[in-house]
Amino acid sequence: MTVQIQLGDIAVDVVQKGIKNIHLSVYPPQGRVRIAAPLRMDLDTIRVFAISKLGWIKQQQSKLRSQAREAPREYLNRESHYVWGKRYLLKVVEHDAPPSVTVKHSALVLNMRPGSDDAKKQSVLSEWYRQQLKEETQALIAKWAAHMGVPVPALTIRKMKTKWGSCTPVTRHILINLELAKKPPECLEYIVVHELAHLLEPTHNNRFIALMTQFMPKWRFYRDELNRLPVRHEDWGY
Repeated sequence: MTVQIQLGDIAVDVVQKGIKNIHLSVYPPQGRVRIAAPLRMDLDTIRVFAISKLGWIKQQQSKLRSQAREAPREYLNRESHYVWGKRYLLKVVEHDAPPSVTVKHSALVLNMRPGSDDAKKQSVLSEWYRQQLKEETQALIAKWAAHMGVPVPALTIRKMKTKWGSCTPVTRHILINLELAKKPPECLEYIVVHELAHLLEPTHNNRFIALMTQFMPKWRFYRDELNRLPVRHEDWGY
């Protein structure tokens, strides 16, 4: 069941389904608000919860609306693309061979078969980013899992709409946002440590903050740097 409640000038979409806990999300780019709640929870209780989080909701909306956005990608020569936080100019090379991506000096070379459309170019480049990110993330997980004394979790790389990463402690599984392949390496390392810390403390309580400070004293700096960087141009839904 989906309904909408109004908190002043803020509309909140409420979705009730077979879950145990209530979840609040604020989505880019304009800060749309969604609450996922258990079926058993009545609407008045959900409204009280939303009101209690109103300050946080407004804070998140302000951040999202002020965050810089990348221009839409057209996959043309000399278009800017980022790899590990560095800017490269795209060079599209057509030849009759399997598609590939290489980095040469300041150029990101996209080798494509003649006549390839934008969707195919995007697919090839996304898969290349995925492989780069997977290799780097696996190395960081191995390093930090040993340092933090946690088991090595399963890893999935995925395009994520509202988070840089997530962790499911029960199944020891973490998700990493594909967009992190475009950000500075230290931002990825911060996210890896953040998600591994959830294997020790599932919530964002004081113990979690203490663990982050213990293992990565500058974690707040990396978090703020990551949230300051432009995000991809996309009207994310839910």
